[in-house]
Order: sequence, then C-alpha cells, then structure tokens
Amino acid sequence: MAPNETDDTTTAGEVEEPRAGRRRAARYIVPVTVMGVAAATIGLVPALADSGDPDLPDITAAQLIEKIAQSDVERLSGTVKITTDLGLPDLGGLESGLLSGAAGGEGGEGGSSADPSGRLTELASGTHTLRVAADGPDRQKLSLLENAAEYSLIHNGKDVWGYDSASNEVYHATVDEADTKERSAQQPPATPKDFAEETLKAVDDTTSVKVDGTAQVAGRDAYRLVVEPKQSGSTVGAISIAVDHETGMPLKFTLTPAGGGSAVVDVGFTKVSFDRPDASTFRFTPPKGAKVTEDTEQDRAHGGFGGKPERGPKPEEDLAKGFDGLRMLGEGWNTVATFDTGTGAGLPTEEAGGDLGGFLGSLGDQVKGDFGKGTVFSTRLVNALITEDGTVYVGTVTKDALVKAAEAGK
Repeated sequence: MAPNETDDTTTAGEVEEPRAGRRRAARYIVPVTVMGVAAATIGLVPALADSGDPDLPDITAAQLIEKIAQSDVERLSGTVKITTDLGLPDLGGLESGLLSGAAGGEGGEGGSSADPSGRLTELASGTHTLRVAADGPDRQKLSLLENAAEYSLIHNGKDVWGYDSASNEVYHATVDEADTKERSAQQPPATPKDFAEETLKAVDDTTSVKVDGTAQVAGRDAYRLVVEPKQSGSTVGAISIAVDHETGMPLKFTLTPAGGGSAVVDVGFTKVSFDRPDASTFRFTPPKGAKVTEDTEQDRAHGGFGGKPERGPKPEEDLAKGFDGLRMLGEGWNTVATFDTGTGAGLPTEEAGGDLGGFLGSLGDQVKGDFGKGTVFSTRLVNALITEDGTVYVGTVTKDALVKAAEAGK
C-alpha cells in the first residue's frame, strides 16, 4: 500500500501515553497556544507547499510518531510564511492593539518598540514572512520582514537582542546559561516539532491519527500525519503535520476548523537548509544612534528564546495556580476549562453598562441555561462563555457544546 493510500490509525494504546492530567491539559493548551502563537510560541515554525506527491516507503502512524520523537535537528535556516485567521472582527486595529497591550505594549510608557513581548503579537493575525536560523539551543534568530522595515530577535549565548529598524530601537536582555537544559525542557512550544509533540500528547481513544499521503515542503519530501477528533462538538477539524522524510522534523503545522474554510493557522517553510548557519548570523551590535533599552529580568520568556520558564503553557496543575478554581469539564476534544473571574459578576448588561454593555454584548451571543444568563464570544477555533456571575467556560468546542458543558458543570 502506498503512503498516500494508508488508512493506518493510531490511538493512545500504540504510543507511550503521558499522565492523564497532563494529556487533558495538553488538549486545552494546544488551541490556547495557537491563539497566542505570536506572543510566546513562534521560534522556528514552517508551510506546506504542495508541489507533487513524492513516492516514499510505507510507514505506519506509530512509526512516524516515533520518527518525530527521535528527530534531533538543531541547525537550520530558511524563510517561513505564517498565516493566522481566527476570524476575529476587524475593529480598526482593536485586535492587534489589545494583543499588544496585553503583552506589555509596543513602545508604550517606559517600553521599547523592540521588546519582543509586544512585537511578536503581530503574528497573531494576518500573513507574515519571517527569516529564521538556529545553531543549537544557544543561538537562534528570527526576523519579521515588513514593507520598509525589519524586526529581528536574536539569541546568542547569554544575550537576547531585539532590533526594530523602523524606530532604530534596541532591546537587550541577559539569560542564565546555567539552567539552559531546564529551560529547554519547560519552555512553551517554539518549533513545529514542539507543536507536534504537544498535539500528540492529546492523543487518546477519542483521537484518530493516521498517515495520509506525502507532500513536498520547500523542496523536501515529507509524510503527512493527520490528527482528527472522533467526537462531534469540537471546533477542530483536523491538524496536519508534514514530517521530513530524512530527519523526522515536522515541516508544517496546519490547523483547519470543523466549520470549513481556510486554515486557522498555516505556518511553513518556503526555503529551508539544515546546514550550520554562519556564526555572523547571530552577532549583533547596536547601530549608531540607536536607543537601547536594557532588561536584565530573568523571568521573561522573550518570545521563547530566553529567560526562565515560569511563563507560557503549563500542565493542568500549574495552570490552576493562575486562575480561581480552574477545572476541566468533559473529556477528549470536548474538554472545557472553567474558572471564576473572582469579580462575582460577568459582563455589564446594556441596562447596567450603558453603551459599554451594549457594545460588548454586540460582540457575542446572549445565551441562557441552568447557569443563568451569559454571553458567548466566538472565534473560528475557540469559544468562551462568560456568565452573569463571572464564571468563564472556554474550549475548542461549538457554542452548543459549550452551553451544555456549562449546564453540566453547575
């Protein structure tokens, strides 16, 4: 049977199964990671360019998963195209403004336009082109190419540099190399391999994993691994991962919604080389006249390139520390996270909140149930329900499934 004809399907019984709590959290984390891909998880991510179906040896899903696990690529360079379409309303820059503000702002009071915590949020929507390079765990570079400017983020040993050519501003931070191994093990996903591993942690009896043909990615032969929910009610249609035939490194991560249409996230190489980049790629000296902002805090994630790993997606027990009584409802791909805002009240109604209440209400759908009244805010992937008593329910499930989970959770 040729690779593009295989119907081999793998579930948790055929691969090493992680702890149940971590697996449940991983399924919740993956879509959240995708939504925050620009802020914390884009390091070296790649896009499927269909240019023929190579004839490769047969491989099972379990064998391909093992191939991914054994991949040890640490050196590469190339060009990446990333498109993100969450289906959020276009409110004249409100989306990007809120994302930037939530991440610490972009050139705000006391800040720098070169701070990666603000700049990388730009990747959360639209289409962007990046140049990436890596030489082991201590040297990476990402450059966001714009019309008449370029933003670069460079990690070289203990130094992390951000440079915004448009404003001629520089951001500099230092990281502790002594805990490099610990940081690498705990930091949030930063490569297609990381995304693939987080996705595969969600594999259980509610999941179908199969090899679905082959593809060419940036001129390299790859297998196509497809992960799909077996359950109805999930907003996730399928996750497709293109895996390099030679190295086992995931070369593409595409998430398509159950509702159809274009991919929610599509990232991939248009060019890629696994040769060691020249050392000069990772050298940086602030240009003459540049404004330099120093930040020596050790607990910043710095876009995935440095800092200690206290931030970013974590297992369920760590996530619970950040919310008031975080619980997981349901099972499989229909898992819904719920927590209290701590305010004792939800969104202001039009009567109580005036214009603000009416505006917020117009962005969502009003619902009723055993939980009382609430508002559902929807994207093409994630739905969130905020009830009148301030309880939040969120998951990659349909609005109806979310309402049912909220009723069952009361």
